Amino acid sequence: MGTLPFCIRSLAAGALALILPIAVAQTPKSYDCKRTAKPLVIDGRLDDRAWKSASWSTDFVDIEGDAKPLPRFRTRMKMLWDDTYLYIGAEMEEPDIKAKLTEHDSVIFHDNDFELFLKPLTGLPGYFEFEINALNTSWDLFLNKPYRHGGKADNSWNIPGLKTAVSLKGTLNKSDDTDKGWTVEIAIPWVAFTSRLPVEPPKPGTEWRVNFSRVEWKAGQSSEDNWVWSPQGAVNMHIPEMWGYLRFR
Repeated sequence: MGTLPFCIRSLAAGALALILPIAVAQTPKSYDCKRTAKPLVIDGRLDDRAWKSASWSTDFVDIEGDAKPLPRFRTRMKMLWDDTYLYIGAEMEEPDIKAKLTEHDSVIFHDNDFELFLKPLTGLPGYFEFEINALNTSWDLFLNKPYRHGGKADNSWNIPGLKTAVSLKGTLNKSDDTDKGWTVEIAIPWVAFTSRLPVEPPKPGTEWRVNFSRVEWKAGQSSEDNWVWSPQGAVNMHIPEMWGYLRFR
């Protein structure tokens, strides 16, 4: 859900995105991110001992919130941090693991994917987006402000020192069997943000805005489900005021 074309698939939907967050406002969720003493091994399996101390998030819900049915498949995430990295782990139930995009900075949500939205500086309009598929293909971009305010996607932003890995519990692109799902592990260094915003590494008590999304395409259909951690109240991830709170502990 990172490109402008997604946000303007319909002018009517774009107009509603300005109104709905107010009409169906829900309290943003929060996540207490614990500090880890040792760097994590990024292999996609989430089996480092440190992950056991990190709480799972609540299960993802429909992007519009309580007015819509619960997702068909479970999604949840957890986070940790240290002096060098922000760590994100995610677990996605998926009976048919699929992915086709292999080129970095492809429009990853054309596949089923996992997405991260980070706004370190709440007083400035800019924020960061990251998407990844089951082939471990990623897309990183910076937005100077939300699309509805005339924001532009900057695909030239790349995350130096990024570490990612995916672990499959099943077989990729083989629809004649039943899979369990896939997990992803991400390590983003704090220095990655400084080329676009004056972001300093967090301290205990620092608070950012954050949200997570999962795009799940319906078999044989041209529409997709959008499942998120903190509901947006509209089919639009680019409403940072509806994102959850990331609190470093």
